[in-house]
This record gives sequence, structure tokens and C-alpha cells, in this order.
Amino acid sequence: MPFWWPLIVLAFAYAICKFLLMLIPPNVPSIDVDASDVLAHGKDTEENSFIYIPPRGRSQQSDKKVQCYEPATMKYLGYFPALSPTEVEERVTLSRKAQKTWAQSSFKLRRQFLRILLKYIIEHQELICEVSSRDTGKTMVDASLGEIMTTCEKITWLLSEGERWLKPESRSSGRAMLHKVSRVEFHPLGVIGAIVPWNYPFHNIFNPMLAAVFSGNGIVIKVSEHASWSGCFYFRIIQAALAAVGAPENLVDVITGFAETGEALVSSVDKMIFVGSTAVGKMIMRNAAETLTPVTLELGGKDAFIICEDADVSHVAQVAVRGTLQSSGQNCAGAERFYVHKDIYTAFISQVTKIVKSVSAGPPLTGRYDMGAICLQEHSEHLQSLVNDALDKGAEIAVRGSFGHLGEDAVDQYFPPTVLINVNHNMKIMKEEAFGPIMPIMQFSTDEEVIRLANDSRYALGCAVFSGSKHRAKQIASQIQCGVAAINDFASNYMCQSLPFGGVKDSGFGRFAGIEGLRACCLVKSVVEDRFWPLIKTKIPKPIQYPVAENAFEFQEALVETLYGLNIWDRLRSLIDVLKFLTDQSSNVSRARKSH
Repeated sequence: MPFWWPLIVLAFAYAICKFLLMLIPPNVPSIDVDASDVLAHGKDTEENSFIYIPPRGRSQQSDKKVQCYEPATMKYLGYFPALSPTEVEERVTLSRKAQKTWAQSSFKLRRQFLRILLKYIIEHQELICEVSSRDTGKTMVDASLGEIMTTCEKITWLLSEGERWLKPESRSSGRAMLHKVSRVEFHPLGVIGAIVPWNYPFHNIFNPMLAAVFSGNGIVIKVSEHASWSGCFYFRIIQAALAAVGAPENLVDVITGFAETGEALVSSVDKMIFVGSTAVGKMIMRNAAETLTPVTLELGGKDAFIICEDADVSHVAQVAVRGTLQSSGQNCAGAERFYVHKDIYTAFISQVTKIVKSVSAGPPLTGRYDMGAICLQEHSEHLQSLVNDALDKGAEIAVRGSFGHLGEDAVDQYFPPTVLINVNHNMKIMKEEAFGPIMPIMQFSTDEEVIRLANDSRYALGCAVFSGSKHRAKQIASQIQCGVAAINDFASNYMCQSLPFGGVKDSGFGRFAGIEGLRACCLVKSVVEDRFWPLIKTKIPKPIQYPVAENAFEFQEALVETLYGLNIWDRLRSLIDVLKFLTDQSSNVSRARKSH
């Protein structure tokens, strides 16, 4: 019998056993999370049964409370305390104490924590999406895509690969250290701080929390004042899952407040993750510089959406409109600049017009709508100012959407989907981050032109390139300055959680997600040790021991050429000279080398 037959049988048996093990469901406990006070159909209390009218023209930040309301209906949701700097420091101290215990936990225990979360999320998708919808105005479908799927994908990636990328990693030791073993170790940093925005309140909390906790850290997350109501409910889920695995209390904390709260967090933690505007990101950097706290900044975006003449126009039009509507106050990396080849410019606009006319918008929990409300107060006024600036400079409105029935008090929280044509880079809409359902379309003639236009922006987060030629699309994308590129698709990168996410220029630096994001939560330590200790140890050669010999430098010259010489014969000759220096067989070695 050939020797390889037993190997095939063993491999086949192993595969069968592994498949059978997959059929056995894991033993994952369920957790109970009280949601009676967050359900839209629950009984309203006297406190939150009224319409909330935020004061216009001034911020809440002078108050000690974070007021919460539904942007789609302006219904009052309640309030949360704005924590003082002292209270923030106390929360971080408690997390730091808990982290010292959690740092010793096994990956097996950490994976169980993730499985408990995953089970709860899958079983309570509607609840999670409804809470997100109430607090931000997004539709249930958008919440499912941006909150549920991305978070589940991150959890399953960590379950599958997380431990692998946090284990010590062997590295080559080089020529001079052949007798050494080199590796990189990844240790917890301590307490991670995160300041996250309102656009995806569930995922924005879970994204940094999952990476921080799985890598052995504690984390304190400041949620946006525009999404504190949902953030505090989602925190209950995390607390219940941590308790289920016996994790120490206070390992994870969610805090509420305004700028003062965030500033205190930056100065208290071991690493800072910030997702938000460029202006605030610069303030975070200044504050972090005082304590030399490392930061990861994921800031604004003005993604270029490029459509070549050989693309499938009807398909790309659907993708383009979805990319625009998802940025109607909810998307963190929306398509905001559209470049269409002149040969299909008219056809593309025609397709987009049909789609936008079919879009329905309104309060997301009162009917089946394609687009919901804008989360930020007075943001619709800013969007209209961008449109007006474009119109004043020669742009035209190709089509504008409409709304369903809106409550009188919530009218200002909606902005109609708007398609602008004949735009150029002199208009604010092509330069400033809009964060709204505005689709400015500009035409181009050549690939070189569209690459120049795409790079003509202070933002550089992502891009999407569509072409019937995959090679052409890749060539264009490779020349665009950005951190994320999608070929013949939009925003698909974020569903690949093995990939890092982040930008360059005014879109920030550093990466979260993927291997890079996971390891960014770690103290990266280089370790070198003897390969054959104690048999072989590092000893300082006699010529360079103190006091150094007269021929010490000549010895070093010979050693360098022995190790790094380009010619094998020169290296062998130098090796002989090194041995002569070491054995001290010839007092004329130095003179002999100079005569070569």
C-alpha cells in the first residue's frame, strides 16, 4: 500500500469529525436585559409623554443634563447626567482596577463573552434597531445594515481569528543575531478611552468595546449627547454579558456628557479612540499631547464615487442613491462627490431621477419609509445653505424627493433627497462634508482628470470606482489618496472586518477594525532571547571589550563585511580575518587587510 494512503484516510477522518462537531450547538447562556422603558409601544410615563422643543441658537452644554428626544417626532425620551471631570476620573479608576483582573483572563472566557453577545443580538434584532431608530431617526433597514450586520461580522471575526493575531508572533533575527529567537508580544494597554458619534449608536459602542475587551483591556466610552438614550440601553447588554462570564464589575463603562466630559476622558486613559469631526479631532490631539496619550482618529469624509462610461448604469444608480440616502444623517462614510463620465452623464442622471422620485421618506417607525429623519438639530439649515451656494454658482436641481406625513414639530428634522447637476469644485457642496442626502454630480472626460478631481479634497477617507473593466477600476482606485477603496461596490470594505478602517489627510490617522485595529489596543513589545541558552550565549568579542584593542575598529570593519558583504568571496575572506582577530594569530592582520 502506498505510504500516502493512511495520510489521506486520516485527513478525511479529521474533516468528518470537524464537520460533526460543527453540528453540535455551543453551550451559550442567555442573558436578560430590561427593555421595558425603551420600547416605542410601551406605556409612556408622565415625564416623557410630551414633545420636546430644543432651544435654538445655543447648546445644551451649559446644562448639567443631556436631554434626549426622538428626532423623527420630537418626542421626549428623558435625560442623563453630564459627568464632571472628577466623575470621569473616578469611572476610569474603577475600570483600571477591573482591568488588572481581566488581563489575566483566558481567550476561552473572552470568546464566551462574545458568543453571549452574539446570541443576544441575533435574538433581539428588532429591539436593537428600534432603539437606534428612535434615537437617531434612521430606518429599521438602515439600522439592520449598519448596526446589526457590522457588529455580528466583527464578533464572528474575533471568534475566528482574534486569538491568532494576539498571540506572540515570531520574527526573523537577522544575520548578526542568528543565535537569538525574536518575537513580538501583544499585551493589554490598560484602559482604552473612546469618544463615539451618534450616527450608529449600537455599533459605535460595540466596535471599540469588542476589540478592547478581547485584547484584555478595560474601556470607558463617551457616547454622543445626540445618542445618549440608546447608548445607555446598549450598555445594559454589555453589562449583562460581562456578568454572565464572571468578569469584574466596571471593566466597561459608558458615560454621558458634553465637551468637558470628553476632555477629562482623554487625559485619564492609556489610549484614545475618537470618531467624529476634524475640528474636534484636532482638539483631541492637543489634549492628548499633554499626557502623550496615543490616539486613533477617524474623522470626516468626502468620499469620491467614480462611474466610468463602461459601468452598468442602472445598477450603479441604485448603489449611488443608497450611498447618498444612508448619509442622510446616519452614515459615517457616505458618498458625497459623484464623478460620472460624460458619455453616460445624461443616462445616469435619468436613472437616478427615477429612483429618487420613488423614494419615500418619513418617521421611520410610523410606516414603511426608505429614509428617516436627520438626527442633528438645525442640520437641515446647513444642508440648504450648501444647496443654495451651489445654485448661486451655476448648479441646477435635477430632482428633489418628498416626504410622507410629518408632525408639525418635526418638520425641521427632515431634508428631501436632492440631486444637483452642473456642479464644480468652486462650490461648497464639493468641498465641505455635508452628512446629508445631497447628491452632487460632476462629469469627467478622462481617467487622469477624475483622479485629479478625486484627490482635490482635504478629506481622504474612502472611494468607490465603477467600471466594466476591473483592471481599469483598480488602476484608478490605486491612485486615489484614501484609506479605503471599493472596486465596483460601495462601503463593502466595512463588512470585511479583517480589514483596517481609517483615512489620511483631514480624515485622520490610525486604524480601527481588522488586525491593525485589534493590535492598536495593545502594548506591542519586542522580545529577544538566546536560541540555545545556556549552551550559546552572547559574548562581547575580545577586540571590543574594555579597554578596546588597538585593532578594534579594524575588527569591526571585518565583522560588518562578513555579515553584510554583497560578494560571497569577500564575505568569506573577511570571515577569515575575523577569526584571526579573535584568535590573535597574527599581529599584522590590520596591515594585511589594507593591502588587499
